[in-house]
Amino acid sequence: MSDTNAPATTGGTAGGPAGAGTPGTRPPVVIPRHAWQALIVLLAGMFMALLDTTIVNVALPTIRESLNASEATLSWIISGYALAFGLALIPAGRLGDRIGHKWVFFTGLALFTLASLACGLAQNDLQMIIARVVQGLAGGIFVPAVTAVIQLVFPPQARGKAFAIMGSVIGVSTALGPILGGLIIQAFGDENGWRLVFWVNLPIGIVALVAAVFMLPSGAERDPNKASSGIDFVGLVLLSGGLVALLVPLIEGQDQGWPLWTYLTLALGAVLLVAFGAWEVAYTRRGKSPLVPPHLFSHPAFSGGVVLALVYFAAFTSIFFTISILWQAGLGHTALESGLVSIPFAIGNIVGASQSNRLAQRLGRTVLVIGVTLVTIGLIWIYLALLLIGPSITNWELLPPLLIAGLGSGFFIAPNAQFIVATVDRAEAGAASGVVGVMQRVGAATGIAVIGSVLFGNLVVTGPGKDALASAFTSAATDAMAVSAAFSVLALLLVFVLPKRVEARF
Repeated sequence: MSDTNAPATTGGTAGGPAGAGTPGTRPPVVIPRHAWQALIVLLAGMFMALLDTTIVNVALPTIRESLNASEATLSWIISGYALAFGLALIPAGRLGDRIGHKWVFFTGLALFTLASLACGLAQNDLQMIIARVVQGLAGGIFVPAVTAVIQLVFPPQARGKAFAIMGSVIGVSTALGPILGGLIIQAFGDENGWRLVFWVNLPIGIVALVAAVFMLPSGAERDPNKASSGIDFVGLVLLSGGLVALLVPLIEGQDQGWPLWTYLTLALGAVLLVAFGAWEVAYTRRGKSPLVPPHLFSHPAFSGGVVLALVYFAAFTSIFFTISILWQAGLGHTALESGLVSIPFAIGNIVGASQSNRLAQRLGRTVLVIGVTLVTIGLIWIYLALLLIGPSITNWELLPPLLIAGLGSGFFIAPNAQFIVATVDRAEAGAASGVVGVMQRVGAATGIAVIGSVLFGNLVVTGPGKDALASAFTSAATDAMAVSAAFSVLALLLVFVLPKRVEARF
């Protein structure tokens, strides 16, 4: 074979000397071997980070029993991961631009692997929450390097193929999570199974770390066009403090009976977020690079799109939190049976995602409208099924609405960020993408916090026996699903703030 690092062409321009190619044709693009090698390593990390967003759902009831964990802890396991992940994205991307993405990726992946080990070793609520938050933080550190290195090592004409492969990995890892988690717990039992759900990351992480040293190219570590960007540490502290202050009472309030401190903490969160906004404005006026550029929000459509990202992710990430707890803790099914419930959603999601870009080019914003409409129909259908069928509900009654919701989610998630970023000037696209990514994770954390509060807050067991327990969980899950559906309806209304079409940004 020819050297894959050789130039893509050896002749002149089209219409030039012999061997230069047929006039009017584009010369073939040769992708260097090191680019494919780097992509394999990067996607191994991406696979781990996204697998852990869904694999844990089916393990929640067994973690609850094994650690005698509180209901709030279950919300923290999901919300803490999502929030820490989101807050790390922008500063980690900036740090990679300055010191090199290769070693930021390596450091984040190493920390993620160690945190996965710690999650599986946890002996109580606090240890589990801390390990899970560190795991999310580590994921947020190394994930920005994935897209950054792809941009740096792949030729512009080949990036679409690389990102398409990345999209497939995202879809497969997210879909595989609940099924793999159920299989592990079924095979190794409740006590050991949930620990192995976290430890499945260890062999992948170790191999990826070794490969990263040799296969991530040092020559493409940094982006010289962005390396001058500083890190807004004060802004990061204010934003993190504000979001945590809002999240803590939302998760702990119901469990604690909503004491005075929960309301004071909510007020503190609001104050910190206002202070964050003021700081970002002042920081920008000093000629510095803020964490969240305030001028982005001078575009009303971008502001609406950011709220859309938050609300949509609050709606769809909470679906399987509710269903997993209902299926196992309420209806007495196994973790594997709980994982199998998600298969229709996973299939729909993969099919929808595979067609989303093509449909977005043809239909524009309409593909997002169709996507959120299908998700809304699916969630309302699930709500009605829980309400009308009650504790006797089976996975067969949930198959059609989950398939519909999964298809809609696939249509929406892949292209939604492009449409939100298209509301700002081309020069602002990078900063806007970072903000959208953070808001998606904050939305996921907020959704789980709210849904968890509703689910456990309305859980009232009125008598002894399995029937009373199943009835109580079904009633609480119905209320929780109604809130998820309401989030989805709001997201559907917000879709119309986005532009009807977007230009390709290459």
